[in-house]
Amino acid sequence: MASSSGTASDKLPPKSLSRRMTRNVTMIDGTTEEGRARIDSETDVPSSMAFIGPVLRVANEIEPENPRVAYLCRFHAFEKVHNMDPTSVGRGVRQFKTYLLSRLEKEDNETERKLSSSDPGEIQKFYRRFYEEKVREGQIKRKPEEMAKNYQTASVLYEVLKTVVPPDKIDPEVRGLAKEIEHRKPHYRNYNILPLHAGGASSAIMGLPEIKAAVGALHKVDNLPKPRINPERNAPDTDENFMPEEWNESSHDLLDWLRLAFGFQKGNVRNQREHLILLLANIEMRNKPHGHSTQLDNDTIVKLSDKIFKNYISWCKYLRIPYKTRFSWTAENRQLNQQLNQQLELLYIGLYLLIWGEASNIRFMPECICYIFHNMTDELHGILNSNVHSVTGAHFKQMYHGEESFLTEVITPIYKVMRKEAERNKRGTVSHSKWGNYDDLNEYFWSNKCFKLGWPMERKADFFVRSEEIYDKVSLRGNTPVTTRYSKDSDQPYKRRRKPKTNFVEVRTFWHLFRSFDRMWIFFILAFQAMVIIAWSPSGSLTAVFDQDVFKNVLSIFITAAILNFLQATLDILLSWKAWGSMRVTQIVRYLLKFAVAAAWVVVLPIGYSSSVQNPTGLVKYFSNWVGNWQSQSFYSFAIAIYLIPNILAVLLFMVPLLRKSMERSNWRIITLVMWWAQPKLYVGRGMHEDVFSLLKYTLFWILLLISKLAFSFYVEIMPLIGPTKMITGMSSVNYEWHEFFPNVKHNIGVIVSIWAPIVLVYFMDTQIWYAIFSTVVGGIHGAFNHLGEIQTLGMLRSRFEAVPLAFSEHLVPSTKEERKRKHTEDDERKNIAKFSHAWNLFISSLREEDLISNKEKDLLFVPYSSGDITVVQWPPFLLASKIPIALDMAKDFKSKDDDELFNKIKYDPYMLSAVRECHETLRDILLELLKDDDEKSIVKAIYQRVENSIGNNTFLYDFKMSELPQLSKLLENLLNSLKSDIEDVSVYRTEIIKVLQDIMEITTQDIMSDGHGIIMIDKANPKFTNINSNLMENISSMEKVVRLHLLLTVKESAINVPMNLDARRRITFFANSLFMNMPRAPKVCNMQSFSVLTPYYREDVLYSEDELKKENEDGITVLFYLQKIYPDEWRNFLERIHAENDEKAIKEHMDSVRHWVSYRGQTLSRTVRGMMYYRQALELQSFLDVAEDRVILDGFRNIPPDINYQHSNSQPKTNILDGLRKISPDINYRDPLTQAITDIKFTYVVSCQIYGAQKRSPDRRDRICYENILNLMLMYPSLRVAYIDERDEEVKGKHTKVYYSVLVRGGDKLDEEIYRIKLPGSPTVIGEGKPENQNHAIIFTRGEALQTIDMNQDNYLEEAFKMRNVLEEFVEHHLMQRKPTILGLREHIFTGSVSSLAWFMSNQETSFVTIGQRVLANPLKVRFHYGHPDVFDRIFHITRGGISKASKTINLSEDIFSGFNSTLRGGNVTHHEYMQVGKGRDVGMNQISTFEAKVANGNGEQTLSRDVYRLGRRFDFYRMLSFYFTTVGFYFSSMVTVLTVYVFLYGRLYLVMSGLERAILEDPTIHGTKSLEAALASQSVFQIGLLLVLPMVMEVGLERGFRTALGEFIIMQLQLASVFFTFQLGTKAHYYGRTILHGGAKYRPTGRGFVVFHAKFAENYRLYSRSHFVKGLELAILLVVYEVYGHTYRSSKVYLFVTFSMWFLVASWLFAPFIFNPSGFEWQKTVDDWTDWKRWMGNRGGIGIQTDMSWESWWDGEQDHLKYTDIFGRVLEIILALRFLLFQYGIVYHLNIAHHSKSVLVYGLSWLVMLTVLLVLKMVSMGRRKFGTDFQLMFRILKGLLFFGFVSVMAVLFFVCGLTISDVFASILGFMPTGWAILLIGQVCKPLLRAIGFWDSIKELARAYEYVMGIIIFMPVVVLSWFPFVSEFQTRLLFNQAFSRGLQISRILAGRKDSPSS
Repeated sequence: MASSSGTASDKLPPKSLSRRMTRNVTMIDGTTEEGRARIDSETDVPSSMAFIGPVLRVANEIEPENPRVAYLCRFHAFEKVHNMDPTSVGRGVRQFKTYLLSRLEKEDNETERKLSSSDPGEIQKFYRRFYEEKVREGQIKRKPEEMAKNYQTASVLYEVLKTVVPPDKIDPEVRGLAKEIEHRKPHYRNYNILPLHAGGASSAIMGLPEIKAAVGALHKVDNLPKPRINPERNAPDTDENFMPEEWNESSHDLLDWLRLAFGFQKGNVRNQREHLILLLANIEMRNKPHGHSTQLDNDTIVKLSDKIFKNYISWCKYLRIPYKTRFSWTAENRQLNQQLNQQLELLYIGLYLLIWGEASNIRFMPECICYIFHNMTDELHGILNSNVHSVTGAHFKQMYHGEESFLTEVITPIYKVMRKEAERNKRGTVSHSKWGNYDDLNEYFWSNKCFKLGWPMERKADFFVRSEEIYDKVSLRGNTPVTTRYSKDSDQPYKRRRKPKTNFVEVRTFWHLFRSFDRMWIFFILAFQAMVIIAWSPSGSLTAVFDQDVFKNVLSIFITAAILNFLQATLDILLSWKAWGSMRVTQIVRYLLKFAVAAAWVVVLPIGYSSSVQNPTGLVKYFSNWVGNWQSQSFYSFAIAIYLIPNILAVLLFMVPLLRKSMERSNWRIITLVMWWAQPKLYVGRGMHEDVFSLLKYTLFWILLLISKLAFSFYVEIMPLIGPTKMITGMSSVNYEWHEFFPNVKHNIGVIVSIWAPIVLVYFMDTQIWYAIFSTVVGGIHGAFNHLGEIQTLGMLRSRFEAVPLAFSEHLVPSTKEERKRKHTEDDERKNIAKFSHAWNLFISSLREEDLISNKEKDLLFVPYSSGDITVVQWPPFLLASKIPIALDMAKDFKSKDDDELFNKIKYDPYMLSAVRECHETLRDILLELLKDDDEKSIVKAIYQRVENSIGNNTFLYDFKMSELPQLSKLLENLLNSLKSDIEDVSVYRTEIIKVLQDIMEITTQDIMSDGHGIIMIDKANPKFTNINSNLMENISSMEKVVRLHLLLTVKESAINVPMNLDARRRITFFANSLFMNMPRAPKVCNMQSFSVLTPYYREDVLYSEDELKKENEDGITVLFYLQKIYPDEWRNFLERIHAENDEKAIKEHMDSVRHWVSYRGQTLSRTVRGMMYYRQALELQSFLDVAEDRVILDGFRNIPPDINYQHSNSQPKTNILDGLRKISPDINYRDPLTQAITDIKFTYVVSCQIYGAQKRSPDRRDRICYENILNLMLMYPSLRVAYIDERDEEVKGKHTKVYYSVLVRGGDKLDEEIYRIKLPGSPTVIGEGKPENQNHAIIFTRGEALQTIDMNQDNYLEEAFKMRNVLEEFVEHHLMQRKPTILGLREHIFTGSVSSLAWFMSNQETSFVTIGQRVLANPLKVRFHYGHPDVFDRIFHITRGGISKASKTINLSEDIFSGFNSTLRGGNVTHHEYMQVGKGRDVGMNQISTFEAKVANGNGEQTLSRDVYRLGRRFDFYRMLSFYFTTVGFYFSSMVTVLTVYVFLYGRLYLVMSGLERAILEDPTIHGTKSLEAALASQSVFQIGLLLVLPMVMEVGLERGFRTALGEFIIMQLQLASVFFTFQLGTKAHYYGRTILHGGAKYRPTGRGFVVFHAKFAENYRLYSRSHFVKGLELAILLVVYEVYGHTYRSSKVYLFVTFSMWFLVASWLFAPFIFNPSGFEWQKTVDDWTDWKRWMGNRGGIGIQTDMSWESWWDGEQDHLKYTDIFGRVLEIILALRFLLFQYGIVYHLNIAHHSKSVLVYGLSWLVMLTVLLVLKMVSMGRRKFGTDFQLMFRILKGLLFFGFVSVMAVLFFVCGLTISDVFASILGFMPTGWAILLIGQVCKPLLRAIGFWDSIKELARAYEYVMGIIIFMPVVVLSWFPFVSEFQTRLLFNQAFSRGLQISRILAGRKDSPSS
């Protein structure tokens, strides 16, 4: 074995070492195959020993060549590990050493030396040979990435060599080679896109002039001071300080200079170097599209600088400090300093990017980065402007202290502050007001206070000590103990620091809705008050407002306005109190002044109003007396005029948005002072006003909507109630039926409140209904004007296909203005069709490769490339199908001899005429190419000449016999079949063709031509047509002609249904339709904006494994079988593509292909990656079409033959089609190096696989599979990049600590190759939400000016990728008076809609939102944000403003929409574009959907509390604020109000019935009923049953697919109980939204993205829906039952019946929807199993570590988590809400017969005595069971017997003595059950108290009893329905109707009866 001593040895390691290391073999035996595989992989190296990974990789690579050297490499790795950790204390080190030693012992005996007799000789000879073969010869031949790998291998080999060979015995030649390799190695490192330092074969991308110009500009460092470093922090500036040896001006650039000056990491510098070069090169390409200069243009740098520093400059202006990124030069020295100016600009840009690239989590704090950059520019100025002359080379004094000093000295301290704040969050359980989130920390830098930090930053500043942890320390002062508070961080006495909140406090209260949207609430309240006053007037009409008295009363609304403004001012103070410590003094003064002024108006306006009222009474009279002599009519009017001045000014500014915008953005102190009162100065939210035209559009929208809403409210809701209200208030005494505590209340106020409360709630809610109606109408009109739905069907496509190539050329083919103005010629048309055909055919080929179409359909859909040989346009065969057979039949049956009549019939169908001409000319070309003899060719030409002459002379029907044409057609078909046949015997092949050809010529001349006998001279000795070209089909052009002619002749049926696949139809029609929509013209690829795609990935499925495909679920169904039935046509196409005869063969021989086929139909990463890589494929083709000559496009690049590439599996990358094209046409290759280079510059795809590094090393099988699949994706798609967070154990200052890195890798030869590694200040994912942190760590590796965010469940399509150039042009298009967009929204197609009816509902709902919904949001409302969809971001705008999402824990749960908020607040503009779509998957099961809805509702609850919503609500103008409210949090609040309306209505009715007020009112002859109440409540029911969500669906489907289809789908949805589903989800929204605001608890809820729709057990449904639906449903059911039993009102009112029905419908939906939509929910056996499982779950005891799905107790404890962390207000509110249940008992006991109509309060007291007695008895039984149940069974039985006899005795006395009846018993149950529930709820709130006094166990047992009762009540209907088999069948049909319509046999799937595979 090799020895570390440097001598060759054949001995094993010392025995002691061997014994010591083999003692603890635990996991995998290294001698087994599995163990060898594991050890062999560098992925199994412990993270603390990652440095030996390259050594093991080299060992694996060279093992096939020389196993002995591989063994030496492994031994070297072992020694390094042992020397680093001799005691094996590191995690996993002992196991790794054990495995490796075991293998080394075996290999030492097995491996043989091939080149020498000793190890030193062996490795030296191998090293020399490796150098000669792989290094020296590869300098020119090999690619840069190959050379990088070879140099790495050579370095490792020499490192091993030095340990094996003694130093004095190393061959000098080897030593020289090693030095040469080390010298050249920096030039051969792994690279991302640009091989900046690579030698070897020249790279096309580095030859681009723009790249050369950018690289050259960065390399101009000769005039900069030479870097000089101080190795220690406090080292003096002496001569001992040294220049870094690595510095060399020829190989370093500006970024290297910055690294040495400021201590940036090398990985960061390399990353940002490429980033900067690509940005400059892309801008340069657009600046000089025709230039080839290698000098970088000044405008390029200025444009980039302007974009990057726009936010920094704005920050400086806001803080009124000078910014340092601009230079001014005098006219004399402008040219002289131009180069210096460039250099300085690049230094600043580079400095900013390096700061950003290393900032880690601080990237979410853009102004903190501005602060860092601002101070580092000062340092940079100091370096550049020191007393240094570039000629002398004198060194400057530098504070650089080694690499990573920027990270450790700047980033890490800030990171620690962030981490401490995040820890105080305690996983979302602590109030937001007690910890600082990202926004709080960032907004610290919005004030000049931030400069108190100093530079270098003072660690004792308040920013750093704000998060100190405190502990108490007791000391004695004399004899008195004194407690002192100390800081844990500094062990110094603690001094009170500033509060953790900055500018805003996220307090959990619904008052945020009023505070954020106060103008809306004030408007609606004032409007309601005014309408009530007008309706109350004698006339009751709107004209009454002109009556003087009525008008005076209406003016009282200003008093209400003053009160509401006072409330707003009060809320501003109360809700921001905890942020006062960080606020400016001016802001605090403003709050106080606002409060004082509001309080003054609350006093002044009532006084003024009272003075204007004649004959005042009551409170008005009191104020009038107070005013005294002030009485004057004008005083109140004067007060109102003053009060309205601010509003009038606001209206004037609203009408001039440009003025308002400029005033808000101004930093002039005078303007700031003027705006101070109306809108305090804030860094964000300034100048968000739109242009005048946009403002007019959304203002008109809302004015019309508000007029409609207020008119409806006045005439339907308010006015009908006025009369009954007047009558009720005028009623005299009322006979109460219970004990009334306030019998003398005047005007029956309780009745009035009960009647009006639900109406008021509906009034505030129904604006949401009107918004749905108006947005649907406006969205439909807007979509129609955008040309949506112009091509809805394949028939429409056929009718307009002739215009499709022209539309394609206008939008997707770049052209100059001159070309567009020029008149189009026939050649232009041919060129357009040729370019269109390239894109179209690639699109069709992708459909075939995705198995959406068959081979035949593919041939029918192909568009031939235009050729000069054919005089007509060659349309795709699916347009010409059956045209030739029809024309033949027409000619055969034509009796007349008039040529024109026949030709006119043919010409009537343009496609038939085209087909006839094409066949005529194509047959001629084929025959001429087939024949070799010139005489025979002349015969063919003569026949064709006869035809032309006959047509010209109108004698065609005389010269040719049409009756023989069908026979000729059959012979031609035989000829074409012969040409296409695969006969291997050439002689047989020729003979068959010659025979058919002779028959054709014979029938043509003998039977068809009237005078054709003389054309062919018959010579029996030398027969004609025998000399043919048998190699005809080897020519691609000829083969295309043969295939196409064969299709035209043989396809006799119409191709109207081609393609058959619905998804293929949808994609084809949408692509064609989109070409006619409004979109920018496409630029050339080299002039387009560059972009990246970023996909965050955690642990989802990448590619389904064979085991997962074959694993059966509980019904015996596999994923594969399920998908075969869901997509039967795609499975058949797949079998055809892989040439598999049946399912067994496909599964057996093509399992990899099958795995990909299944994965591409799921929501997997492989599907997403495949879709996103279509961008690259599209850009390659477009780049080729941009630069290719017309001749090449028209003639050189031919079609794909019918069967090419069908043998390729889906496991191959999409470039197979292109490879096939290159093989067919070797002279053309549109993937040449130049095309590839341009594509590399323009497109980058990064997948952020956060735990990829952990998955590498994980022992978990699933993690390993995920790692391997991700690796395979990188190998499959070479341009794919994967970023991950690498966690390593490293020794820092003698301690093992975890160190984190952001790493970017690419696919190498067989493994991944690391490109960049950037150290992080700590774990980046522990501070914020997972997804945004995952995106943030990887965003530094993206490139380009735009960034598309793609989720893991999304897909893309090749045809849509063609339009990406157009989308990106939206960023640069001129927008008249409008801001340029910063986020481009795209529409989505939901591809999961075919799985089940639920999936279809969700698909329709989501589709309507991402189309018509977002269409209206963007235009006209201008409030579209980002919703986690495939939006395209202006990348530079967003990376300089906090990134593409927000990440604060909990508050930013819906992280995506906050990026839209942030973009809008910072002056961005979000638009929506529907000419491009991206695929997206959605949840398909009931529980998945509900979990998703809960997550979204949680997110909206947190949004309601957020500062972003507050600022947008306050800073938008009024109408835009309305749009914002009703499209975000307002929708969820309206959902909650809808549910609340039902509660208020029913509890109000309960009060009326129980108190007897309702009876008294009805029996009063002056009152005739209040039908208006129910009529108004009908609008609530419309919202409740989900009709609002259906309206946009119907409009969008009608727009895009026809209104007949829309109506049909609407009816089908209702038949499939869509209303039940939407009503159920309404409850989900309301529950989780309300709970989040009150108590918190918002969290990410994984929904799962599985395939099979499985049966959910009853216990699972109960756990998920108990509190959100079941409890509320049962409560409403009891309310309705009590109301029906004790009330007999409105029996004849149809409207009332409708309202009652809607409430019963809601109850039924909430209780039974989970079972209706649960597959096999009514199957008897599953029902029995569910009952058994539920009983087991209910009976299991809980405890620590017991999961919620195992025990009811654990689940019950978990359901109360929100009460553990809520504040005192939340607890009090819970208790108050629980008291409502006591109303049942109070009302019912007075209606019992045993009460004998007594109204004494003692009746209620006795009822509580009964209640407490029952609870006491239950407690006794419970205690008896615990104490006597085991040891004293007899005593326990006696106790139960006594209790039973006592119960019987008491009941007997009650029945026979006291008059108790059976109805009383049932009524008592209705009365007492809610009381017990109230006790239970209050007990849960008071858990700490009850636990302390020992009553908690009783509460728990009471809760268990209630859960049992509720479960039985809900379960019984399921049991009854399960008895009937037809119910289960009906349910299956209901759930899977969509699949049934496509031949799916779900009933057998769910029953587990699988067909045989062959069937």
